Amino acid sequence: MNLYIRYFEQDALATTMDEVVAFLETVKDLKLTGDVINRVNSFYLSNNQYPYRLKVGYSNYILFLKTEANTLEEFKEMERIRNEQKAAGTYVAEKKKSVLELMAEENPGWYDAILVFKRVVPIKDTNKFQYLDTRFHAKLKAQSALDCYERIVNHLRNRQDVDSRSQYPSAKSSNFEYTFLGDTPNA
Repeated sequence: MNLYIRYFEQDALATTMDEVVAFLETVKDLKLTGDVINRVNSFYLSNNQYPYRLKVGYSNYILFLKTEANTLEEFKEMERIRNEQKAAGTYVAEKKKSVLELMAEENPGWYDAILVFKRVVPIKDTNKFQYLDTRFHAKLKAQSALDCYERIVNHLRNRQDVDSRSQYPSAKSSNFEYTFLGDTPNA
């Protein structure tokens, strides 16, 4: 296993601890002590695959990465390929739509929906209140699943028998379920 070392614009690929020490000696801001060399050597000999940072000054670090590459050019080529693959993976992730985007897509018609919310209920014989899970089931006409959710929550907030301190789940939570029924409510 070799070490890629970088400090600002300086970088090198070291195959031995002597090469690592030679690189560290070129860093003006670093006070090279036996403790520093021992910490880097411990990282070099360990099974740890995570990057290691050695503090230099107030907020500057020397970065150490373990690699299978044998030359600096080979390491940089491997990094370039890895970054391209990572970018391609990000593109695929961006193409996937979030749950809320899917729910917001226009699909007018009837929906059968169930919302479980935390309803504030007074406790008899005391002046205290408690939150109880309350299931609300409705069939309604809406433009999208998100519109269906918003209509139900607005309806519950405007009801006289539902306390204003009641809490409603997110539209994308498991406490909101819906089924698209189509053009007729009897499905």
